[in-house]
Amino acid sequence: MDNEIKLFEGNQIRSLWDSEKEEWYFSVVDVVGVLTDSKNPRDYWYRVKKRMTEEEKSELSTFCRQLKMESSDGKKYNTDAADIHGIFRIIQSIPSPKAEPFKMWLAEVGKERIDEIIDPELTIDRALETYLKKGYTREWINQRLQAIQVRKELTDSWQDHGVKEGKDFAILTNEITKAWSGMTTRQYKDYKGLKKQNLRDNMSTTELILNMLAETATKDIANSTNPKGLEENKKVAREGGSIAGDARKSIEAKTGKPVISPKNAIDFAKLIDDVSNEVENKKDGSKGKEKSKEE
Repeated sequence: MDNEIKLFEGNQIRSLWDSEKEEWYFSVVDVVGVLTDSKNPRDYWYRVKKRMTEEEKSELSTFCRQLKMESSDGKKYNTDAADIHGIFRIIQSIPSPKAEPFKMWLAEVGKERIDEIIDPELTIDRALETYLKKGYTREWINQRLQAIQVRKELTDSWQDHGVKEGKDFAILTNEITKAWSGMTTRQYKDYKGLKKQNLRDNMSTTELILNMLAETATKDIANSTNPKGLEENKKVAREGGSIAGDARKSIEAKTGKPVISPKNAIDFAKLIDDVSNEVENKKDGSKGKEKSKEE
């Protein structure tokens, strides 16, 4: 696990990144200190737990765990820590004016999720709006939305062939990614400097297309050969991924450049801005020349 210090309104919140679960864990005592402005947040949190019913304590144990975090003396001690969902639940149990924005946010997120279940098109509309705000081009967004559909068809096929959702999906995705890119999913994320972020959201257009080819090929082979269970589907995943892997090698041989880019979403957004500014500058320059001719 990687230790990090997060800042909230100038206050330090100790955190740990779990690379296996791909989850952030935050020091509960630090969060309590921020919410309550208590001079002794450790004691405050102790009293909060003391007031809990047996049922609440049992529920707390499902999302709160002991992790070693660095203390002010430089040594590491076990302290209560929770992931983002757990922190939100703890926040709801603490009377604090600072908690209200979090509660409102939770309510809004919950409402959006219900709306999306009722009307799935809202999911696509929100995805489109979010990507546009992040600075992605419409060409990239169209590819990304298509990739989401391809992924859905693949996971449906896996379920039809006896693969369990969750860990098994992650194992098969890893096989596909390794077969076409030459890297595991974790290695690919590390190469792009990513932690919790979605890998596909940080792919170039070419990377996205090759990933779609790998997943489409895997789905088509599975539907033709009818594999059963995880092990048989792992073989199919490697076969499907290898088809896109051959395409990647062919592109690299023709262009002399690697397809896999270390660039992430922030880098791509900056590149788009730079290109847009360059185009605008050229337009302004052309207008200036035309005006000079007229004069």
